[in-house]
Amino acid sequence: MRSTTELRDEILAAARAEFAQYGLAGARVDRIARAARASKERLYAHFGDKETLFREVFAADGAEFFRSVTLRPDAVAEFVGDIYDLACRRPEHVRMVTWAQLEGFTLDRPEFEGAPPDAQAVAAIEAAQADGYIDPAWDPTDLIVLLFGIGLAWAHLPHPDAVTDDPVVLATRRAAAVEAAARVVAHQR
Repeated sequence: MRSTTELRDEILAAARAEFAQYGLAGARVDRIARAARASKERLYAHFGDKETLFREVFAADGAEFFRSVTLRPDAVAEFVGDIYDLACRRPEHVRMVTWAQLEGFTLDRPEFEGAPPDAQAVAAIEAAQADGYIDPAWDPTDLIVLLFGIGLAWAHLPHPDAVTDDPVVLATRRAAAVEAAARVVAHQR
């Protein structure tokens, strides 16, 4: 027999797959419950409604994402490689963000111990600028957005060749993303 935590985790996993494929509007609670081997009643008892479940999945994905990548002042370009890697490893995270934006959600920040991830990233950019690694002309928030764009570029490309499992292609694309980021942040002396 599953524990409450195990059941909750299985519902979240099933919901993640369903929402990533169909979005909030197209997702079906009965498919989520069936995939989690739970009744709809148990699902509603844990999460209340479909929108709350969507928000829970999104929050869990956001927390996992920000635990997986860290912007360090001495390795800003490598941060883009980490974003690229995560998008390849967990494409459902990217799809969840896209669905949330399409659905017009105002989503809460993931909860963390210490400073929020965006504040940590801004502080890292400011430190990199102070240490001469990054051109000080950049606004830290603007730069972070652009770095995410570079790291997620292949994930958003609307072309059949964008998706691949070929390790050589993946490594080449990652290296190109890191190089592009290095050129963007380079301090022009």
